[in-house]
Amino acid sequence: MNPILANIVLEFFLKGGPVMWPILISAIVAVAVVGERAFWWWRESRKRDPQKLEQLLAALENSDLAAAQKISEGSEDPVIRMIHHGLGHVGHKHSSLLGALQLAAGIELKRAGRFLTVMDTLVTLAPLLGLLGTVTGLMRAFLNIGSAELSVVGVTGGIGEALIATACGLGIAIFALIPFNYFSAKVTQLQFDLETAATNVEVMAGGGGKQADTVHLHKPESPGQATSH
Repeated sequence: MNPILANIVLEFFLKGGPVMWPILISAIVAVAVVGERAFWWWRESRKRDPQKLEQLLAALENSDLAAAQKISEGSEDPVIRMIHHGLGHVGHKHSSLLGALQLAAGIELKRAGRFLTVMDTLVTLAPLLGLLGTVTGLMRAFLNIGSAELSVVGVTGGIGEALIATACGLGIAIFALIPFNYFSAKVTQLQFDLETAATNVEVMAGGGGKQADTVHLHKPESPGQATSH
């Protein structure tokens, strides 16, 4: 970074007051989480194998469980992994195909929803920290109104502190909100794919040709969703 620019950023940070420290921590966490989730979803997209999934479902439709297990073995596609886990419980007395599918799908959804709660918290927390900086900055400004000759500097410094903290808090919230909604949509899509595949497997492998109930899965909830129930 250019030394002049670094000095400007540092001066800007210090003028924001003590609230800038928790805001800085929030910014670091936001960048780390968004980067980790972006890399994870990019890696997961490369693991998806729709062609192998079609072969697997075709084998199940032909009631060829041995071929289906062979096709699904070792796959890194989350949907195929779930099906492979479920096929291992077909025909077992003390295990349920539906239960095995739900368990495996739950594990996949938990992995996909990792850190969504952190991002949701940052979206709410960052503006509140900015608001706290606004309040402390205005308090500082009003306390300096009654001072002697340096009152103008104190008042403008307090107002500047308030504006800087507010802008930084809102910036972090906006930065975290867009990826949070995008990753939430990705988890919802994965949930739909898992439910669809699990229902197909239940019909073809465990339903004996009869129509089975739709498999319903639950993705991890954010704190805001949990409190609204």
